[in-house]
Amino acid sequence: MKKLLVRIFSACLLSLGLNASAAEVEYSISVDRVVADLDGVRKTGIGYNGKTPGETLRFKEGDTAVIHVTNNLDEPTSIHWHGLILPYNQDGVPGISFPGIQPGETFTYKFPIVQSGTYWYHSHSGFQEPDGAYGSIVIESAKREPFKYDREYVIQLADPHAHSGDRIMRNLKSSAEYYNRSQRTLGTLLDDVQSVGWKAALEDRFAWGSMKMMPTDIEDVQGFTPVINGQTTEQNWTGLFNKGERIRLRFINSSAMTFFDVRIPGLEMLVVSADGNNVQPVKVDEFRIAVSETLDVIVRPKESRAYSIVAETMGRTALVRATLAPELGMAGPIPSLRKAPLLTMADMKMDGMDHGSMAGMDHGSMAGMDHGSMAGMDHGSMAGMDHSSMAGMDHSSMAGMDHSSMAGMDHSSMSGMNHSAASSSSNIGRYYAKGSGLDPQNNAVGKFLSYEDLKAQSPLYEDREATREIELRLTGNMERYTWSINGVKYEDAEPIRLKLGERVRFKFVNETMMAHPMHLHGMWMMLDNGQGSFDPIKHVVSVAPNTTVYAETEVDAPGQWAFHCHLSYHADSGMFRKVVVDDFSIGGTQQ
Repeated sequence: MKKLLVRIFSACLLSLGLNASAAEVEYSISVDRVVADLDGVRKTGIGYNGKTPGETLRFKEGDTAVIHVTNNLDEPTSIHWHGLILPYNQDGVPGISFPGIQPGETFTYKFPIVQSGTYWYHSHSGFQEPDGAYGSIVIESAKREPFKYDREYVIQLADPHAHSGDRIMRNLKSSAEYYNRSQRTLGTLLDDVQSVGWKAALEDRFAWGSMKMMPTDIEDVQGFTPVINGQTTEQNWTGLFNKGERIRLRFINSSAMTFFDVRIPGLEMLVVSADGNNVQPVKVDEFRIAVSETLDVIVRPKESRAYSIVAETMGRTALVRATLAPELGMAGPIPSLRKAPLLTMADMKMDGMDHGSMAGMDHGSMAGMDHGSMAGMDHGSMAGMDHSSMAGMDHSSMAGMDHSSMAGMDHSSMSGMNHSAASSSSNIGRYYAKGSGLDPQNNAVGKFLSYEDLKAQSPLYEDREATREIELRLTGNMERYTWSINGVKYEDAEPIRLKLGERVRFKFVNETMMAHPMHLHGMWMMLDNGQGSFDPIKHVVSVAPNTTVYAETEVDAPGQWAFHCHLSYHADSGMFRKVVVDDFSIGGTQQ
């Protein structure tokens, strides 16, 4: 409670302009049309100060940021400071925290820097962010860090596409499979026949067809060119080192839609921070970073040679290589893409169903269906089926599957199934860790980071019970490409109303077959991963398909905030909410 009162008092001082004692760090940012070179392919987009990504903004904890943003576009713009704790009217979300920045205007953001770590900034207007309007933020701690390093680099991942964000959205609306370039063909059918025989191969095709799905439905959008710090594999971004140095790599996933699996062959990575908050160190060989997350690792090259930083999409459709080297001009090896994962009926826990009787079922239009009346299915084979047992699946590889359209089902009528039993401690880690039937196809190497591995360096808040629980069902329909929360799109939804000083427990129930990285603006989420008061503190919680995850929030920030899935085309399609926090210190709810 003491920290809460200090936070409220500081926010009030800032709003009254009484925070002048802090050192001011000033930046000027112009928002411009830019052209990026992606291996000889010129892409027109949006950037900052004439380039994409924008420059790294550096502060020290305790500074005051003063950032002048000039809009040189012919459309409104904005900048959101992702993960920063600040007054709501500086958060940069048009229609929620401020009106936006009109063409030709300059808006000055001013806010205190009350934290340290790795963060980023991006436009919150239209599809300007996937079109290139993003950059990184590094904040030095006012205290001595609990780990040592000799030098550091920002490693900012992104997935620029030849198509503009507006065009991608139109294409997804016209056909959710528009960008699926891994569809099965006659050739793959013949391969299956050779492997399992005609009967099994045809039955498998029929089962997937009856659900209007494909086992290759892994990613919403393919055909992009992955980059690190704006550079492709051939352009080869390079970070220099001296043998034996400890190097801090600040990974940021600024992609519109892409989850990356990251490894540095020959180097063990020591994870020291997640979403800007220090964690107790974890040694890993590979990690998955969800869209909009940040993760800091320390590596120590013991040989004077080139090492490859490899970021591979979870669907194994593309990768980007950067290099750590003792001198410029060196290049690490470029590995081949690992074998693409294929979903199976067993992965979906449908291998006990009578697929032969599924003929005529339109799985694409299952929204609102009462499973108790699904006469075409062999419900006898489903008796006692526990959906919480789906936690062992590698759900991360299931993004894009058409089970998103199951959001409206009457799950209460699914006798014997237990969705609510999928507690956070039993499944959240498995989205990131090894342990499922898909692992042999994913070929993960060594120790793979799990959410369950993350433990806060020290508690941020006192350990107390949540005041109440709010259930957020993550829902949608892949065929129509609409996404929602509790079955309601943003434009039709009431705000989530919170009371200043309470502790809220969010229950995320993902009823879709896609992962959703949920981002809460202005406040932290304490991810319930079984660490108690040492639960990791995050601004993004990625919720695996068909799982339930819990996170608690200390409601200590008055004003209006955004809360949304950070997949760009999901947020735009409706998986978005406004959060309103009562401010008793200035007399009522902010409207």
